Amino acid sequence: MTSGLRIEKREPHPLHLNCQTEVEVKHGVGLHARPSVTFTRLAKSFPCSIEVAVNGSDVWLNGKSIIKIMGARIRKGSILRIRADGILAEEAIRALKELIERNFDEEKKHGRTA
Repeated sequence: MTSGLRIEKREPHPLHLNCQTEVEVKHGVGLHARPSVTFTRLAKSFPCSIEVAVNGSDVWLNGKSIIKIMGARIRKGSILRIRADGILAEEAIRALKELIERNFDEEKKHGRTA
């Protein structure tokens, strides 16, 4: 598992990037309904494309699709590869990785531990 972001500039525009990162899901039940909604809502807030691959799969899922993310049945311990391409891609990857590392902020919202 890598801890950093891999950034490849594809166009001269400084905000148009292609980047990727990996993160382990540590939330107790993985990406069930609430975390999936939180993840896709954050992903949709960025103008770039966002895709997710689970546990080394070569199948990339639309990270902005609640159906695709929930349908992947992402469990605790899964390794997610998240990639983004376009304007604000680096910021999107960073925000999504931090969200997963914070267990989707569920402990704060619902007063429970994940």
